[in-house]
Amino acid sequence: MALNVAVFRTRALTALIFVAVMLTGLLWNFWSFFILFSIIHFGCWSEYQKLIGKIDVGYLQISKLHKYGVMIAGWCLMLFLTGGTYKIGNISLHEIGYWGGLFFWFVLPIIEIILSRKPNFKNTGYSILGLLYISLSWALLTNLRSRFDSEFLGDFFGKMYVVLIVASIWINDTMAYIVGSFIGKTPLTKISPKKTWEGTVGGIILAVLVMCSIAYFSNKETEWDLVIQMALVSVVASIVGTFGDLLESKLKRMADVKDSGHIMPGHGGFLDRFDSLLLATPFVWVCVILFLK
Repeated sequence: MALNVAVFRTRALTALIFVAVMLTGLLWNFWSFFILFSIIHFGCWSEYQKLIGKIDVGYLQISKLHKYGVMIAGWCLMLFLTGGTYKIGNISLHEIGYWGGLFFWFVLPIIEIILSRKPNFKNTGYSILGLLYISLSWALLTNLRSRFDSEFLGDFFGKMYVVLIVASIWINDTMAYIVGSFIGKTPLTKISPKKTWEGTVGGIILAVLVMCSIAYFSNKETEWDLVIQMALVSVVASIVGTFGDLLESKLKRMADVKDSGHIMPGHGGFLDRFDSLLLATPFVWVCVILFLK
């Protein structure tokens, strides 16, 4: 697979803008993070529903109550998993998510069943899969961002884990593209013909090496525990993120579309841009909670 200079230039220029927006949202404060990923959450849901509608036209028949209710239900899960630290006035986002979740997760489905003479359980299944695929992932990422606040270190570790996941995936994607372009010969899978084993393995290895090097050389007295943490998270994010990319590619093939959307020239839509992060986040969250907490 030869390196397409024009495509690479377009992707690089638009990626610079994307990186600037992402870094602002990730690093400024919790509220910029929450607003950014709330927008991403609803953008992913919009594209997911369109893809499923192309795969199964029956899903296009869902009511507006179902269509928007499931999005808000997922967003309430994000609110709920912020914990009790962040508040609007005297009310925490956790409480808003709890009470909103009770309504959108339980009351709205009952209302829809009552109003619908023939409930379509297949469409309900598609929406449940969307909650697991999109909303749960962003809720767990939000939880990572907010759960490590402390009196002495502030939100350092919350920022660190989120940035580590995102950076590992970005580096893996970029290195896999470059390595695959120059030495890639063995196709990885029919789902994504342009991906090669050489590029995939090279991207994962380089992502881990880069993240560990940053941890080590940023402070020569850095404890090896931190390097090991970065290595573990970057390995999980890179490997599972690759499967996330393949999963979204499979959905697009089933829907017979090239891109899930068109938010960025050369990068497609929300799902195209965040497919790896969507699948990697739950696995990294489990890794952090079980082994790195």
